[in-house]
Amino acid sequence: MQNGGGWSRDGRTLPGTLDIEYNPYGGDTCYGLSHAAMVGWIRSFSDTYHALTKRWPVIYTSVLWWDKCTGRTGDFSSTNALWLARYAPKVGPMPFRWPFHTIWQYTSSPIDQNVFNGGADRLAQLATG
Repeated sequence: MQNGGGWSRDGRTLPGTLDIEYNPYGGDTCYGLSHAAMVGWIRSFSDTYHALTKRWPVIYTSVLWWDKCTGRTGDFSSTNALWLARYAPKVGPMPFRWPFHTIWQYTSSPIDQNVFNGGADRLAQLATG
């Protein structure tokens, strides 16, 4: 929160995002956590962010990482919007229990490219709470 993760109801600021994916520093993909411990860590982060902002953070992840590191458990679909990382021509399946994505990152070339799933009214709702 002290490093730019805050949120305000200004209609322009999206809620913070938990970028939970492959370990960028090498080593264990799941950071040495069991499925239950990983889901618990994600829940703790999400609950803490919500307590501080009254908003749920968006969760950025891929289906492959979620399956591997949570064991296809941890239902965040009713609270956290999904920012799906899947570099492919189609969105494809969703992680455990999310019925749809909110944002889809479909490529990283030449830079990360994303598309919002919905119209301006839905984007405004995400920004305003």
